[in-house]
Amino acid sequence: MSKKSSLHTRRGFSQRVVETRSLRKRFLIVCEGEKTEPNYFRGFRAPGRTVDIRGIGYNTDSLVREAIRIMKQDEYDQVWCVFDRDSFPAKNFNAAFELARTNNIQIAYSNEAFELWYLLHYDYHQSAIPRTDYIKILSNKLGRRYEKNSETIFDDLENKVQTAIRNARRLLTNYGPQNPEKDNPSTTVHLLVTELLNP
Repeated sequence: MSKKSSLHTRRGFSQRVVETRSLRKRFLIVCEGEKTEPNYFRGFRAPGRTVDIRGIGYNTDSLVREAIRIMKQDEYDQVWCVFDRDSFPAKNFNAAFELARTNNIQIAYSNEAFELWYLLHYDYHQSAIPRTDYIKILSNKLGRRYEKNSETIFDDLENKVQTAIRNARRLLTNYGPQNPEKDNPSTTVHLLVTELLNP
């Protein structure tokens, strides 16, 4: 191969690489938990996606404000905040939704805790579950003690993701107009998961 054609081939390859990269959707996922939620989302194989996952340790409206700050430093196709209802004041929880909406940020919330999303991989749950019971129920489902900051939780649940999506959708149909602050149990984590899985 001549030097000229070799150079042409390398340039063509380089151009294709650049074009491929520019077509990849960029996600920012800002999580309330520093480990639990980030560890789950890091397990995803998301072809065609570049995913920036941050475990911040803030909650509700503080988390959304941090996401806004990060957005100003880089460009993303989708920005998501992941947080729980927990026992935070209703005004902060509701303010997070309004702040997110006005800044084109999507929310994957869980009421009452992110572990509800894990449980939905196994069964449909329409009754509120005290936070203290999640560990016991998940340990039973996993066949070993559930560790909140597990780095392998996605691997444990991966083949049940479609079940969790169906159960989460069904759960939301139990409520009229959605009221995330009061709808317990409920979650919209499946909306983010669906976006990550879509080609």
